[in-house]
Amino acid sequence: MSEDDRTRAMRSPGDGRPLPPRPGDGPRSGGAPAYQVPSGGPGAPTHALPAASQIPEPPPPVQPRAGSRVYGKARSGSSPVKPLTPRDEPSPRGPRRRLSGKTILKIVAGLLVVLLVAAVGLFFWVGSRLTGIDGVLEDYAGRPADTPGTNWLLVGSDSRKGLSAAERKKLRTGQAVGQRTDSMMLLHIPETGDKPTLVSLPRDSAVTIPGKGRDKLNAAYNGGPQLLVRTVETVTGVHVDNYMEIGFAGFVDIVDAVGGVEINVRAAVDDPKAGLKLKKGTQVLTGAQALGYVRTRKGGDLPDYERTQRQRQFLGAVVKKAASPGVLINPFTSIPLAMSATDAVAVDPGTGVFDLLSLGLSMGDSPVTTVVPFGGNEAVPSGGTAVRWDRAKALALFDALKNDKPVPKNIVDTG
Repeated sequence: MSEDDRTRAMRSPGDGRPLPPRPGDGPRSGGAPAYQVPSGGPGAPTHALPAASQIPEPPPPVQPRAGSRVYGKARSGSSPVKPLTPRDEPSPRGPRRRLSGKTILKIVAGLLVVLLVAAVGLFFWVGSRLTGIDGVLEDYAGRPADTPGTNWLLVGSDSRKGLSAAERKKLRTGQAVGQRTDSMMLLHIPETGDKPTLVSLPRDSAVTIPGKGRDKLNAAYNGGPQLLVRTVETVTGVHVDNYMEIGFAGFVDIVDAVGGVEINVRAAVDDPKAGLKLKKGTQVLTGAQALGYVRTRKGGDLPDYERTQRQRQFLGAVVKKAASPGVLINPFTSIPLAMSATDAVAVDPGTGVFDLLSLGLSMGDSPVTTVVPFGGNEAVPSGGTAVRWDRAKALALFDALKNDKPVPKNIVDTG
């Protein structure tokens, strides 16, 4: 027995079976395996170990293409491996999916539907908040017949309703009770496609008030909006289709809701009574400043005349700003504006949201602005003097509006 056999016998477990080969045991001479477990017998394993020649060799490593790069390793021919960044690492959520054109179209359509529903809801909400003045446009004997186009009577009253004592003091509105008209304008929106015409009616105009006699136009408002409308229709011959008035408090709120109004102040104004001090030039006015700007009588040789110019200038600017897309499509401005406007204005019962939109669009169309031509003064029975209209030019102006024609250029006030 050789030395190796004796060594194996000594390591035998005692039942005559030799132990499995240890690492390093090579094959015997002649190529036979150093050890092979018998196929049977007590304690024999259920599966025989395969011969070395039967063990499959591992597959050869995949050779990457030259110049390619894998995570964490540089393949042959490539540059040194750079550290991985979050952008290089695979996303745990998997590859990103790009939206198809059809999906994008569905999303856009859904957004449009939401906006449409919101707009319809806002439309009805605004309509429900409008305050109507009953009887303001009632028929009466001898009322002018309906004429082409649409005619608005726009009235700014000096009502202090809604203002606290502190606000009256801050805005310098005074403590007068009741209300009077602070400004009156006639807006004609033509059917012919021409530009609208905005005409100032000076409140101190000498007119004949039905049932009251000769007096200042402003005095007609003491009998209420209905008497004022009837007076305007009687002296102009123009049928009034819509009526709207606004007080001091609403005036300020609307201007502030749209973020102020840009006005070209043509001359410096310093009016402590109105609480106003403005430099000459283009500037953005707050609600309080705008109120003082349209009310002040300071400046110019004809204060009332220039006052009507400022009122038309301001009205055009504020309505144009309110009707601009930047205000209307922005809920942070359009909703406060809608709330302020509906709280501030009062209209005839037949005026709705579409009418107000038409008014806004017309004012944003740079209307022709003018004032009723006048010449001289006239004493009135109530005391004091009133402004006497130039009868021939005034008739030409109002005839143009009644017939839906452009106002003659020789009587247009371009100021």
